[in-house]
Amino acid sequence: MYSPISEEKVFKDPVHNYIYVQDDLIWRLINTPEFQRLRRVRQLGTSYLTFHGAEHSRFSHSLGVYEITRRIITQFERRGYSDWPASERQVALCAALLHDVGHGPFSHSIEEAFDMNHEDWTCRILLGDTCIHQVLLELGDDFPSKVASVIQKTYDKPIVMNLVTSPLDADRMDYLLRDAYYTGVNYGTIDIDRVLRMLRPYKDRVVVKESGMHAVEDYLMSRYQMYWQVYFHPVTRSSEIILRQIFRRARELYHQGYTYQFMIDPLPALFEGNINVNQYLRLDEALIQTAFLQWTDEKDQLLSELCGRFMHRKLYKYVEIDNLDQGSIDAIRQAVQAVGLHPDYDLEIDFPTDLPYDEFHPGAPQSEKQILLLDRYDGLREISEVSEIVRSISGIHQGRCHLYYPEEKISQVLNALPDTVVKIFRQPN
Repeated sequence: MYSPISEEKVFKDPVHNYIYVQDDLIWRLINTPEFQRLRRVRQLGTSYLTFHGAEHSRFSHSLGVYEITRRIITQFERRGYSDWPASERQVALCAALLHDVGHGPFSHSIEEAFDMNHEDWTCRILLGDTCIHQVLLELGDDFPSKVASVIQKTYDKPIVMNLVTSPLDADRMDYLLRDAYYTGVNYGTIDIDRVLRMLRPYKDRVVVKESGMHAVEDYLMSRYQMYWQVYFHPVTRSSEIILRQIFRRARELYHQGYTYQFMIDPLPALFEGNINVNQYLRLDEALIQTAFLQWTDEKDQLLSELCGRFMHRKLYKYVEIDNLDQGSIDAIRQAVQAVGLHPDYDLEIDFPTDLPYDEFHPGAPQSEKQILLLDRYDGLREISEVSEIVRSISGIHQGRCHLYYPEEKISQVLNALPDTVVKIFRQPN
């Protein structure tokens, strides 16, 4: 049930200009401790070490996703589209606002290091003994489960999931605009007003009016460029590698019975793999960086070195390499180990890949990962059938392989390495 707030709340936002909160439920969710924690989790993880302006938080992004979703729903309702189920407004707005509440510090890096999934944690927070859960319960005993099922992509109203998680969703539109703004690049500057005007609810999903195809083309090209120029930037990948190595080394030492000079809860539970919701919610980037700073003085030389590299931005050097098979990788690792370096910590092969868009294949059923165009006769066509631009970036997993290493360590042993390995390290960036 819609419960209007006594006085509309407004957030001034550099991306959307203003974010409007007109519902008391949304306002109280924003003010829960679990949502406020997102102020202490950066949206772009370690990208601030590459793009110094990338200090924006998951909090601001989540507000942005909510605002885009609110604008879309308001447009659907104002125009009286019968295919939009008005009763789903609250579920959609809550899912949009809370979709990232389960992100941990440094987001995807900590997920990889500890085999976690932020969507799972989001659902545990929505369904657990939390303030967010208590607020959601006010709309019914099953309401928290409804919102969680949108996050899990199991909700029985696909059109609601389309708004929050699809190839053209509020999440992607906000992070492209917001990340471009804070990194100072132009790739993500999409015409969001045009895109939103062209969206239509149609038979349980959100589609695009055919005349809006060019705006969607720009959106997909922006996403393509942002991944390769920002999200997969090799310097950012270097900092992420060091971050994962810190987590790996810290956990190794903990399980070896190492006595830390500094340890803070809930890190032991994180290392043991049995961290609960209340402990998880104490994890933020301030806590993690406090631990890293203290660990620069640890007796374990490797952990101390890695933490110093991360905190003082002494990142690994990288070279781009082509056609490096597993046999060649193993040979490099063996050569590095033979001269006294650590093959797992002093060498890392990174191969980021991305699928810009899941194109249509003749004879295959329509996928939730595809963008559909609605023509004047109410017919649907998948966008890559119509657009050569989209077709050119569709259905391909692209990647660039990089080798990362501590330059000062390698330079000390370079003369002892085989010529074939030296040649790789001496490649220009």
